[in-house]
Amino acid sequence: MLVGVISDTHDNVWAVRAAARVFAEKGVKLVLHLGDVVAPFTLRAFAEAGVKRLVAVYGNNCGERVGLRRVAESLGYEISDWPRYLELGGRRLVLIHGAGPTEDTVALAEALAASGRWDAVLYGHTHRVDNRRVGEALVLNPGEACGCLTGRRTAALLDLDALKAEVFEIQV
Repeated sequence: MLVGVISDTHDNVWAVRAAARVFAEKGVKLVLHLGDVVAPFTLRAFAEAGVKRLVAVYGNNCGERVGLRRVAESLGYEISDWPRYLELGGRRLVLIHGAGPTEDTVALAEALAASGRWDAVLYGHTHRVDNRRVGEALVLNPGEACGCLTGRRTAALLDLDALKAEVFEIQV
């Protein structure tokens, strides 16, 4: 099972559309958004780009939660507080956004991975790519889709069968 993973879109609808094209080309049926969608119109951009199923967690910049929830529900998407627990393709995943300084979010992701409870820990917030193993668990941050802090726009393809991720540059 191949899953699209994206984070920190911060209303960059051009990046959303470009990432959605890659997801469609690769046969992705589910997109996981790790927070900071920001505004409801960004969820509509995913739908307009052909994303049928999306599960997201709120980020620290998602101030319009009621509007985000309403639009998500109208599109058949899901958005919730983190942590969000999912079982997909026989794998146990935990989705978080993160909070505070980068090192605190990374430490939280590492602790969740080291617990042995999760096959994959997926997080956002730091705007930095992180694709590695902590013990047996995959730790994945696809980086920022918006390109606002690092100048790079990235997302990831997560192969649940192999439990490996490929981070790619979003070409806007």
